[in-house]
Amino acid sequence: MIKGTFKRNDAGQIVSFTLTGHADAGPYGSDIVCAGVSALAISTVNGIASLAGFDPIVDVNEEDGGYLYTEVSSIMTQEQTNIAEILLENLLLGLQSIEAENSEYIQIKTITDK
Repeated sequence: MIKGTFKRNDAGQIVSFTLTGHADAGPYGSDIVCAGVSALAISTVNGIASLAGFDPIVDVNEEDGGYLYTEVSSIMTQEQTNIAEILLENLLLGLQSIEAENSEYIQIKTITDK
């Protein structure tokens, strides 16, 4: 199962997300849940770098896959913050849509950083 955790700050903005595990919804190369999650997550990270103009902190498991951690810096302009927030909220919505149809393969939660 893929487990996703989105962390929000006190202002309600997403400041990081973690995706772990494998969907195992089909054979390797044909797992549509994994493909959808991967496409959304990688597109979001690339979009932050390209559209917001800064590189988020990223940690991945290059060998086995199944792990992606991404964090946005607290030192950004307001425009960069807005762009990153839109992209992160869109990722959350996309993953929640996948979860709604495939809850046996993916679980998404949001927590508030205290």
